[in-house]
Amino acid sequence: MIALIVAHFALAACAGPLVHRLGRRAFVVLALPPAAATVWALTRWSTAASGGADTWSWQWIPDYGVALDLRLDALAELMVLLAAGVGALVLLYCASYFTDDTPQLGRFAGNLLAFAGAMLALVLADDLITLYVFWELTTVFSYLLIGHGSEHRHSRRSALQALVVTTFGGLAMLVGFLILGQAAGTYRISAIVADPPETTLAVSVAVVLVLCGALSKSAIWPFSMWLPNAMAAPTPVSAYLHAAAMVKAGVYLVARLAPAFADVPVWKPVVLVLGGATMLLGGWRALRLNDLKLVLAYGTVSQLGFLTLLAGTGNRDAALAAAAMILGHALFKAPLFLVTGIVDHAAGTRDLRELSGVGRSLPYVAGVGALAAASMAALPPLLGFAAKEAAFEALLHGSAADRWALAVVVAGSALTTAYSLRFLWGAFARKPGVPETPVHRVGWAFLAPPALLAALGLLLGPGVGWTDRLLGAYADTFPAEGKPYHLALWHGFGTALLLSALAWAAGAVLFLGRAHVTRLSRRIAWPTADSVFGHLLLGQERLALQVTGFIQRGSLSVYLATTLLVMLAGQLTVLVVDTPWNGAVRPRLWDNPLQGAVAALTCAAALLCLTVRRRMKAVVLAGLTGYGTALLFVVQGAPDLALTQFCVETVSMIVFVLVLRRMPVHFHETVSTWRRAARIPTALAAAATVGVGMWVAAAARTAEPAGAAMVREVADHGLKDVVATILVDLRAWDTMGESAVLAAAAIGVTSLIYLHRRSEGTMVQEELRGRTAWSLSAHHSSRLPQGDDAAPERGWLAAGATLAPEHRSIVFEVVARLLFHPILVLSVYLLFCAESLPGGGFVAGLVAGLALITRYLAGGRFELAQAAPLQPGLFTGLGLFISTGVGLLGLAEGTVLHAFTYYGHLPVFGDYHLSTSVLFDFGVYLLVLGVVLDIVRALGAKIDRQIERAAGVLAPEGGPEAGGTPR
Repeated sequence: MIALIVAHFALAACAGPLVHRLGRRAFVVLALPPAAATVWALTRWSTAASGGADTWSWQWIPDYGVALDLRLDALAELMVLLAAGVGALVLLYCASYFTDDTPQLGRFAGNLLAFAGAMLALVLADDLITLYVFWELTTVFSYLLIGHGSEHRHSRRSALQALVVTTFGGLAMLVGFLILGQAAGTYRISAIVADPPETTLAVSVAVVLVLCGALSKSAIWPFSMWLPNAMAAPTPVSAYLHAAAMVKAGVYLVARLAPAFADVPVWKPVVLVLGGATMLLGGWRALRLNDLKLVLAYGTVSQLGFLTLLAGTGNRDAALAAAAMILGHALFKAPLFLVTGIVDHAAGTRDLRELSGVGRSLPYVAGVGALAAASMAALPPLLGFAAKEAAFEALLHGSAADRWALAVVVAGSALTTAYSLRFLWGAFARKPGVPETPVHRVGWAFLAPPALLAALGLLLGPGVGWTDRLLGAYADTFPAEGKPYHLALWHGFGTALLLSALAWAAGAVLFLGRAHVTRLSRRIAWPTADSVFGHLLLGQERLALQVTGFIQRGSLSVYLATTLLVMLAGQLTVLVVDTPWNGAVRPRLWDNPLQGAVAALTCAAALLCLTVRRRMKAVVLAGLTGYGTALLFVVQGAPDLALTQFCVETVSMIVFVLVLRRMPVHFHETVSTWRRAARIPTALAAAATVGVGMWVAAAARTAEPAGAAMVREVADHGLKDVVATILVDLRAWDTMGESAVLAAAAIGVTSLIYLHRRSEGTMVQEELRGRTAWSLSAHHSSRLPQGDDAAPERGWLAAGATLAPEHRSIVFEVVARLLFHPILVLSVYLLFCAESLPGGGFVAGLVAGLALITRYLAGGRFELAQAAPLQPGLFTGLGLFISTGVGLLGLAEGTVLHAFTYYGHLPVFGDYHLSTSVLFDFGVYLLVLGVVLDIVRALGAKIDRQIERAAGVLAPEGGPEAGGTPR
């Protein structure tokens, strides 16, 4: 099972190169994983039909009882056959639908196959958390597929709408899953269904939340607006996602949980009422639309309401009918979408008002469409008829609520018959007054996928008994009431057949009076759900603008004061009400008087920040608070933390100084006298409150501190540096997550500087035709010698010639030249000594970054380009890749980030050992170096370039001007 899922994602990652090499024929290769999944599912038919199940499990988060559990039972067997079988045929269909020069075809192919893999994993998942993960993956991939034509505004809006609606439902469903898992004591779906938790208020709320997710995924009213708009996607996407895969996920979840929760009081009212309403509203809307895909889309909404109603009814016969209808719906709705794509491809339009005589020009296409539409209208001897008869029988012999639902289903079936006829008439019939539509020839490979699906619908009509054992195995999970129903094409003349005939007749009448029906439908039409959704979004945006304008006035000091005051009020309330200091250990002012002196100086520097008007003074004072904190670490005996703090403060201060070049010297915010007077008391009160809160939290400890255990654990492995070992081994998950966040934050911030593209311009000296940015803002002094007379006799820097001679510092250049390589060696030493001495990848990366910053400060942006010719993104990406790869390497021993140590001997150096934690730390080293380099280039070199461009001293884009002399 897991191999098939991985194969989908692995081949999806290769879709781009495959399409580039094979063109549209690559879809044939990409169809192999779903085809293999279909064959595998067929080989397990007997086991599933006999009530057995194939399982696979891997402990994902053992401490929280979360595992990657997969299970193939009867219901999963049905869904795998649909998701994989229809998926394989749709991929083959794509080979004829698209051309080799279709834009972004590789990306589309990869997303479609990845969606198939996510859908396969979703229906096989036997764990609530696992199901949610793949549920959201299908949401993400459907967003990418619906928005494939991103150059069109409608495609972007439709994709966003689908994402918002289904994600909202998914988040609600996740909360419901967590409640159910806690109530049941397990997240394993099969265990919850076998032994459901007792019905309580919490369980009832959880059921409603789970149904929100299921109903939003299956486009049940009031969440139905996203599916018709999703027709902006290419037709193969509509055929797969909106007929056989994604929209079935919600129905599948209802069917999966119905044996356990159908008796919960809130279940049936929600499922029956909303399912029935969706069936009627979707069918009625389909009668007045002119786009063939929209007719099918609203028909799909109607059928999904029918399926949800059946799956949630909660008795054996209805469950059997629901399973049969799920199969039948896939076998008629997918070919109808594919046939629509063929008609659109051949005729160039889907507007039924413009199509005429297509049936004569494309008789085989019309035949396939007629076969699928007949099954949708539940005409014998097709599978749709057998499934609809089973549904009528199940509801007819159910409760009073079921019989009310039956009336709705019969009315909905009449609408189904009417829009089935409307589809056939609109796509293939000759229309008076409309010229015959010219079409081109359709190849057999193009028609084969829908023809095969429609033929299966015809074959399984008389042969529906072949599926009875499998579908009955799922239905038997419900308690039997009386004689169980069995699937068959013919059950004789009875009430169910009479209701079918009534639905056919009423549907035919509605079709014949289509002109009157269309006028009536448009006259009494309510505001569409799509319109309501748009107005809600617009209102939310306007409200957000008003709230933002009221709260965010552009004053950072006001924002900070508001945050501190809210925190202060909340913490003081808790402290006053709970009085947690009662019985707490009395705090000590310090362990060493030196701590008190350093702390007092640090606090003084922080308070002085509130009084200065010059930005540079504020930066220096803020930096002193950081250095003071680092000194506290030194006094406390934490050299690792102190070293890291010193490096971070140094880099931060340099970055601040670089930014200040583009900002006014003084703060220009007008501050009233009372606000200025309130700053220091507010800051002191917030600091005191935080200090008391930390004391109370530390004094409330009841468990033994983990520090001693960590020290012993580190010593057992022959190591000495506890902090570094925690970061790269014991808490490596945290380090990996923080590294990813650091990279994302740096990329985001620097991208705001680059605006358009990160690789703008060159970094060669020849592009400069005047003075650099460091010389433009300076005034030449007549008292100093000018030109080459003041220049050093030799160049200590690679790009020293780009600096104006009167602004070069020979001392700084020599120091930068002499210290650059030793600092880099020091960074490597700090990286490799972290097991026993202060150091580590983070601080080593900062030290290496400081070496590059020194070169930049001494020689400008061209010197930085000479020192680091590679792009920062290479270091950042390579660092993340190495850290992630080392983490995944631990899977060889069954867990992520499992540490390995290799011992060896070298002739000269002697014995050595190499641990994967060092490799992990090396990834952190590269990542931090890349982040620092990216920031320096953005806030240093990039701003230099902007200053030079504004002064007109840069050569045009085509290259440097002849005769430009850099100074």
